[in-house]
Amino acid sequence: MTQIGKTPCDDTLIRHGTGPVDDTGCPEASRPWVLAAAIVGSSMAFIDGTVVNVALPAIQADLRATAFQAQWVVESYALLLAALLLVGGALGDHFGRRRVFAIGVALFALSSVACALAASVQQLIAARAVQGIGGALLVPGSLALISAAFPEKQRGKAIGTWSGFSGITAAVGPVLGGFLVDHFSWTWAFLVNVPMALLVLWICWRHVPESRGASAGGGLDPWGALLATAGLGGIVYAFIEAPTQGWTSTAVLAALAIGLAGSAGFVAIERRVRAPMLPLSLLRIGNFSGANLLTLLLYAALGGGLYFFPLNLIQVQGWSATAAGAALLPFILIMFALSGWAGQLVDRFGPRLPLVIGPAIAAVGFALFALPGVGASYWSGFLPAVVVLGLGMTVTVAPLTTTVMNAVGPELAGVASGVNNAVSRAAAVLAIAVFGAIMAWAFDAALAEHLQTAGASAQVTAFFEGERAKLAGAAMPPGVDAATAEALRRAVAEAFVAGFRWVMLLSAGLALLSAASAWRMIGGKGAVQDDVKAD
Repeated sequence: MTQIGKTPCDDTLIRHGTGPVDDTGCPEASRPWVLAAAIVGSSMAFIDGTVVNVALPAIQADLRATAFQAQWVVESYALLLAALLLVGGALGDHFGRRRVFAIGVALFALSSVACALAASVQQLIAARAVQGIGGALLVPGSLALISAAFPEKQRGKAIGTWSGFSGITAAVGPVLGGFLVDHFSWTWAFLVNVPMALLVLWICWRHVPESRGASAGGGLDPWGALLATAGLGGIVYAFIEAPTQGWTSTAVLAALAIGLAGSAGFVAIERRVRAPMLPLSLLRIGNFSGANLLTLLLYAALGGGLYFFPLNLIQVQGWSATAAGAALLPFILIMFALSGWAGQLVDRFGPRLPLVIGPAIAAVGFALFALPGVGASYWSGFLPAVVVLGLGMTVTVAPLTTTVMNAVGPELAGVASGVNNAVSRAAAVLAIAVFGAIMAWAFDAALAEHLQTAGASAQVTAFFEGERAKLAGAAMPPGVDAATAEALRRAVAEAFVAGFRWVMLLSAGLALLSAASAWRMIGGKGAVQDDVKAD
């Protein structure tokens, strides 16, 4: 791989950094602060995703939301985040990564307060959308700051440290959020972002040097930004709404047409513009394109599968929000303990080996999630799946990120991070939409079978027709005796587990496909990549 050159840093580098400077152009003394800002800042986005999943049953009950409205609480954030990540990475490269990162952190914090103050599910969905815009500015900036500050030989270890510490802070979030949901209100789950944001802004202001990318000296790419947003946003919106409105509805067809036209227009514009937001030459780099295909498949499995896990624990297994938040702690602790080691696997073995082995282990973990039924023990039912999935993702995440960032060189760090994060977020939001449709299909079929087996009356069956959209959160028919209510609750729980098993087996299949794509497309140790040239 041919590096493009060092990252240009402006005068803020002199004001905020001291000490020796190497070929990155950034002082050694600034690097711990850069890493700290990147860890805490990106942790806000990680925590937010996991906290909301834990708080979702309480939100659904308090705001009287259907399952699809509750899904939009997650998807409105993910939709804007996925659609604007490329733009966020490009803006950081052009205007300054520290500046755009800090703006994203501030916007994320303000919208978190708006989420906490929401009085209706519609207000909450709107505030979550603004959170997505803030996340699109801060998420690619966190990795771009690391890539600009650390030379290539130290970058893998730095990214491994970022991955480990981000994981441990993300682990604390759901537990704390679950405690707040159980003992106070779901609104407090959003307010945990505010003190973290204030800390990040202070670190950025005092200690983080500014850096820019290859596009800093050229013009912006407004048409590319508009078409990328329309392409990703249209396609994601169509997949989210299709299960409720149908693929033949005007809104879904229009969104899909806008998405496809925007994607095609984006490719055409990027081939011609002088300073493209996404240099298409990047896609000719085997490791870059291979790593992003792996990201698409694996993060679809992770985002789609784990969306339903807290719902299973809280609504089916009867756990508290605090216990559900703690269920993934072993996953996060494994990542924290081993991410530093995993970050050096690329240097020792090359990228291909860990990126084949890691997703293959993760596939086994997803398959294990399909085994527990209603009333399963955590220790024998869910813990083995959590541990195996944690091992697989630990072996994968830091090498995957290192492979993406090393493939392009530091001047395109913001673009590379934006692309990879856009792929991972788009994969998750699409998977939640598609898996949601599969879950609804399997749930409806299983519930109808269980109700027929239980000899449910026509009135009870008709009542559940109106409750199916709530999945495991369905209410019980009024006026039934205690024994009947218990049997009906069991039928609803069994129906949810039937859908959950479909989701987890599909996740396992996607993880295996991601391992196969790494074996096919990613080079081994010492593989020579195509030259990357900035046009």
